[in-house]
Amino acid sequence: MEEKRYDSLKIENIVASGVIADSIDLVEVSKKIASCELNTKRFPGAVFRIEKPKIASLIFSSGKVVLTGIRNDQALVDGLKIIMASLKEAGVDTYDVPRVAVTNIVCSYDIGKYINLNKVVITLNLENIEYEPEQFPGLVYRIKEPKIVALLFSSGKIILTGGKTIEDIKRGLDFLEQKLESIM
Repeated sequence: MEEKRYDSLKIENIVASGVIADSIDLVEVSKKIASCELNTKRFPGAVFRIEKPKIASLIFSSGKVVLTGIRNDQALVDGLKIIMASLKEAGVDTYDVPRVAVTNIVCSYDIGKYINLNKVVITLNLENIEYEPEQFPGLVYRIKEPKIVALLFSSGKIILTGGKTIEDIKRGLDFLEQKLESIM
């Protein structure tokens, strides 16, 4: 499949999670790292924001971490290095190699033409589709393989989420476009 077809496919957000230490003293860490906030009344973890690359990480006392706002693989690598170094500097005994993996990729795509959402509902398998225009203007289409959720808008804009790799997203998009071609 030619890569040009994916020109308008844009990564909006990558979420990664995993474990970086056996345990983390969040009170100590939040005192020693300026951009790390802890408010246990509102949230059980610390929020550590870095600017370059722009990533928000949620750090838990269990040693688990969730990173969000990532835009590409290199930003994940760079951001994780900064987070690990900052935590080590703050006295945390981090793992030499963090066990962190991508858990979700959110992409936007423009199919370049109007999508008749009512026709999609009538033509495609109803068990995989949710469409209540009085509640939400988009049609939710759950693709089984790969496991991707697509939000379709009549403008031709599509949001794809649930993939763990960009290949998952592209396979989901190919499947979706094949389905749409048959009815458009």
